[in-house]
Amino acid sequence: MSGVMASVDQRTQLAGRNRLELLMFRLSGRQLYGINVFKVREVLQCPKLSSVPRSHQVVRGIANIRGSTITIMDLSMAIGGPPIQDIENSFVIISEYNRSVQGFLVHEVDRIVNLNWKDIHAPPSGTAAGSSYLTAVTHVDGAMIEVIDVERILAEVVGAKENLSQEMVGRVGQAATEKNLILVSDDSIVARKQVCKTLENDMSIETVTAKNGQQALDILKKWADEKSPELERLALVISDIEMPEMDGYTFTTSVRADERLKDLYIILHTSMSGVFNQDIVNKVGADKFIPKFDPDVLAEAVLEVLEAPE
Repeated sequence: MSGVMASVDQRTQLAGRNRLELLMFRLSGRQLYGINVFKVREVLQCPKLSSVPRSHQVVRGIANIRGSTITIMDLSMAIGGPPIQDIENSFVIISEYNRSVQGFLVHEVDRIVNLNWKDIHAPPSGTAAGSSYLTAVTHVDGAMIEVIDVERILAEVVGAKENLSQEMVGRVGQAATEKNLILVSDDSIVARKQVCKTLENDMSIETVTAKNGQQALDILKKWADEKSPELERLALVISDIEMPEMDGYTFTTSVRADERLKDLYIILHTSMSGVFNQDIVNKVGADKFIPKFDPDVLAEAVLEVLEAPE
């Protein structure tokens, strides 16, 4: 599978054009799933795994890959399916999320497809609630592709830092501002909850949420059309990059193109990492890029805005 990933660097150029490329794969059945190529380091035949005592049930073992010890998770089990059989003939997708590297065991890797975020849609009504592991769906050659909420899986298997440090708690307590509203846009229900918990519970800041860039843009334009007081109270926008309908890059560009909204402070908050992200953040006109998810890093970025002189 090395040839499949050979031109990943070139694919990063798709960002900022409301496009993405999905690496499609299968788990225990014929259903196709997808993961953004941005998140993928490489794909390889499953190496020899060493068991890890008392590990999470979805961890099938660890492997030494290019000098690094990497945890291998069974992606089928992680979303509530049966364990993947015939491990020796299965594949591992090495990915980077939230500043950590892990491997996802899959049965079969299909191919990479180039898509527009407009063709990526939120899951059907009733499937995106707390029991669903999907963030989006799309169709390729007549087949439905399901995009898995990997952030939810990692939160359940690995866990995530949830609380502010004592030092940051002290700083938050000293911050005071009339702008006490933040718009949070993210397609992952877990990511939205993480951000809103930090803002609402730890920083006493009110939030309004959106599931994608288009929904966030619609909210802002509605506030501008109605001259709503919410727009006056709005301190900043925190937006994910990968979202169905409209990604964070296109959302930022659209906001900057609206005279009524162009001065809004926008933080792009994403599980993607890499220098190219910061380059594109600068290109589309966002104010800051921060990786997911560390409550102190998030709070620091917000405080920089709240404490800045008018």
